[in-house]
Amino acid sequence: IEHLSYIGKTCFQDARSLSTVVCTDARGRVGELHMGLPKGRECVGALAWGGSHSLRNFRNIHACSVSCKASDAESKEESSPTFEKLRTSTSAPLIKHANQEKRAYAKGTSIVCTLGPSSRSVDTILPLLNEGMNVARLNFSHGTHEYHAESLLALRTACEQGEHMCGVMLDTKGPEVRTGKLKDGVPVTYKGGQMVTVTADYSVVGDQSTIALSYPGLCDSVHKGSRILMADGTFMLEVESVDHASQSVQCRVLNTATLGEQKNCNLPGAIVDLPILTEKDRKDLLWGIENNVDFLAVSFVRTVGDVQTVRDFLDNNGGTYIKIIAKIENQQGMTELDNIIKATDGVMIARGDLGMELRVEHMFAAQKQIIRKCNLAGKPVITATQMLESMCWSPRPTRAEATDVANAVLDGTDAVMLSGETAAGRFPCEAVRIMASICEEAEKTSSIYNETETGGVYGPRTTRHTRMLYGSAKRSIIEALASSAVFLASTLRARCIVVLAANGKAARLIAKYRPNVPVLVGVVPRKDRTSIGFEDRYTSGNTVARQLLLTRGLVPVVLTRPTVVLGEESASAAKRALEETMVFARDKGLLKSGELVVTMYNVEHKGAAIRVMPCP
Repeated sequence: IEHLSYIGKTCFQDARSLSTVVCTDARGRVGELHMGLPKGRECVGALAWGGSHSLRNFRNIHACSVSCKASDAESKEESSPTFEKLRTSTSAPLIKHANQEKRAYAKGTSIVCTLGPSSRSVDTILPLLNEGMNVARLNFSHGTHEYHAESLLALRTACEQGEHMCGVMLDTKGPEVRTGKLKDGVPVTYKGGQMVTVTADYSVVGDQSTIALSYPGLCDSVHKGSRILMADGTFMLEVESVDHASQSVQCRVLNTATLGEQKNCNLPGAIVDLPILTEKDRKDLLWGIENNVDFLAVSFVRTVGDVQTVRDFLDNNGGTYIKIIAKIENQQGMTELDNIIKATDGVMIARGDLGMELRVEHMFAAQKQIIRKCNLAGKPVITATQMLESMCWSPRPTRAEATDVANAVLDGTDAVMLSGETAAGRFPCEAVRIMASICEEAEKTSSIYNETETGGVYGPRTTRHTRMLYGSAKRSIIEALASSAVFLASTLRARCIVVLAANGKAARLIAKYRPNVPVLVGVVPRKDRTSIGFEDRYTSGNTVARQLLLTRGLVPVVLTRPTVVLGEESASAAKRALEETMVFARDKGLLKSGELVVTMYNVEHKGAAIRVMPCP
């Protein structure tokens, strides 16, 4: 890509417009960019920018052809001198030489994509996987079980066709508060300053003076001075008085707005007394267990008891293997954050509803606080909502959105999420491509920014994040070994870390210390785990691997070669499993034969061993 940009600077001096760039790699795969930009010098910049996004998965460029127009408006593309000059300049040996030392890019920050009308067929999902989607989200606030079953089948078909691995996340609707019906179904415009009665009787039909809410405990949760936000905060009310007898509150309208039927409602600062699982949620969870989803995103988690309620339901219905992701969406969840993180398997920063609950100037601090605490606990954290919102209708994000994504990565988030951008947007594939590119650049910046200049007792390449963790509270034996593996890889300048896994716990602990090299995780199938020293035989290897995709920096692979040899010691079986994982990394371009690798694996059910090995 860099060489392509260099050629552009020398060959596009007289170009009037650049229309198409077609590149072919050594495997015969074709990458194509379509552009229509005026002025030759802008074409050069477009080629460099477009190449870094559209051709980022090409290890080398075998051949290249470009269609462009010269300054003379009458010139034809086929006979353009600029075209001929470029064709001569981009000979295969030159391009191959320029890229032969370039390393393959290993997965860093994960990307969660919501499937919807714009992305629920094999033809639309496969490009998302090619561009970097790691986890697919099914939003059960919309759609039927049949609808989501079709999306899930298309996803798994696309994964099989493209030889991709992708996790599946079921996102519950949760205990939402919504406005009721309106007279004749017609939206009502409320004027700023007028008084409105808000009733907890959901059967009441609203009009110019009355609004119904689906929350029976309204009068117990609000008081004089409380605010009620509706329709994503576009309509705001302030409580003037509470009437428990009539189960209603008198409110003053703070801004003129038009309100439709069944809009979402937030009660900032209030303790909402609703069950964490509605009847619909329970049916959805049973569907998820039946269809082997990997993650369950639980909406409106407020206390550790909410997490335990969901865990009990899963355990009692055969869903013990499913990882729970607690969505932090209100002030109560922020207050109980430490306990929630201890109980859950991961956290999602749902900035939509959380932004309604908190003052807007406090949101950035809340996001950083959640990410930091999840990092310290070694739990994956997802930053979600409106990350590239403008790409629902625009092919490029705003500068603020790009910076927002990059800052989340620099803060330490494990994953970033696309909602409407991929579910219903006009440019789902472009959104994932640009998201992946921003994450990759931010990770490079993070490594450079955080590296220690002098090294000291923590090693020459450890980060500030790592040093903070090394100085934290007492660690378990397995975590102490995991942190030692990261330290050793840094000291030896190892090219990667390889760890064997049955449930992924050790791999996540290694990722917790944010090593500056890829972490390859060889997931051992259930039938072979006993021979290596693993006791966990409950969760299938494929499920474990998909769940590891959510954690930043982990590259899982399910081992397929026979591991069990009659009479063989567990150390020998583990060594062969490690070698298979390294061969996978070598074939992907992450390693070269002879390069040093730090490995970690179980030994006879008693502990773990760290070993330095050359790549075969």
